[in-house]
Amino acid sequence: MIGILGGGQLARMLALAGTPLGLRFKVLDPSPDAPARDVAQLVQGAYDDPDALKRFAEGCSLVTFEFENVPSTAARWLLDHVRVAPSPHALAIGQDRKNEKDLFTRVGMAVPKCRFADTREELHRAVAEVGAPCVLKTRRLGYDGKGQARLKPAPDLDSAIDRAFDELRPAECGGLIVEGFVTFDRELSVIATRSATKEVAVYPLVENEHRNGILHRSRAPAPHVDPRMQRQAEEFARALLEELDYVGTLAVELFVADGKLLANEMAPRVHNSGHWTIEGSVCSQFENHLRAILGLPLGSTAMAGGGYATMVNLIGHMPPRDELLAIPGVHAHGYGKAGRSGRKVGHATVVGSDRAQVDAIAQRVAELAARSEAARSKDWSASG
Repeated sequence: MIGILGGGQLARMLALAGTPLGLRFKVLDPSPDAPARDVAQLVQGAYDDPDALKRFAEGCSLVTFEFENVPSTAARWLLDHVRVAPSPHALAIGQDRKNEKDLFTRVGMAVPKCRFADTREELHRAVAEVGAPCVLKTRRLGYDGKGQARLKPAPDLDSAIDRAFDELRPAECGGLIVEGFVTFDRELSVIATRSATKEVAVYPLVENEHRNGILHRSRAPAPHVDPRMQRQAEEFARALLEELDYVGTLAVELFVADGKLLANEMAPRVHNSGHWTIEGSVCSQFENHLRAILGLPLGSTAMAGGGYATMVNLIGHMPPRDELLAIPGVHAHGYGKAGRSGRKVGHATVVGSDRAQVDAIAQRVAELAARSEAARSKDWSASG
């Protein structure tokens, strides 16, 4: 039995990937409606509840996690009772943007200019040193655009800094980081897996498009990537895995600015920008994560299905199933989540041998999702 801290859609996809291998799963999640409940045994409880942790660990030979905001103390408690992979140390680093930046610098990867602040006075100094425009982020507990604020040059900049300080509440999230605004050409991500036997497999670089701080679309392999950039990303991923003595799948978000790679953030887990691997790779990021933590040989990360893949996130509410599946070549994934504005409720992937055709079909999916969400919002407004 494999335990997963967190019962969201990533846990759901891990369990779906492991079931054909004969694996069984148990998840710990505070919600009775956790998406993984349909494919794994659900233990409902808080991550820091000793009784829930005890019930969760019972019968598990190994525990992993599906998102990095699980308390690292819970992972450490579990480590005294069952094997945990990736390590609680890697989880703790992934939870803190300062630790991430320090790690990236240590392995020789460039990062955007940044400063850190805990107090209001330190924040004013940090913004002055970095300069506006800049981005303020919480050190902990930020995801999908949450826990962030942008500052622009303006006569009332000091007042804007004070407002951001009050809104982001640094005392509750470990402090703030001030990053210089990066005028980037595009956003990429690299996903890599390292096994308990130290075997490493790296997926092709992926190009990502975000909207409102949420991943909208991923294209694999990223078009027009210089082979040297792919090698640099692979070497960076391998260096991170080695430095952390990491076991499992890891994702790193990157900026391309002036033809150079800058490291943005890492996720010590399977990642949204790797969902395309379910249909688009010989072995998905989910299956490879399971292979890695179990010490099994890793699967091939080569492209499958024709060599190109595009994944579109479905945000807010799922489009009508019949309309979505009427689009030729679409692989649809629903997460079993209730619809809510800004919530990831599913994704759709298109694979094929023609890049333009794959992207055109994916665009039809995106347009259907946008029309469906707009119509739902209109109906909601009319009924209200």
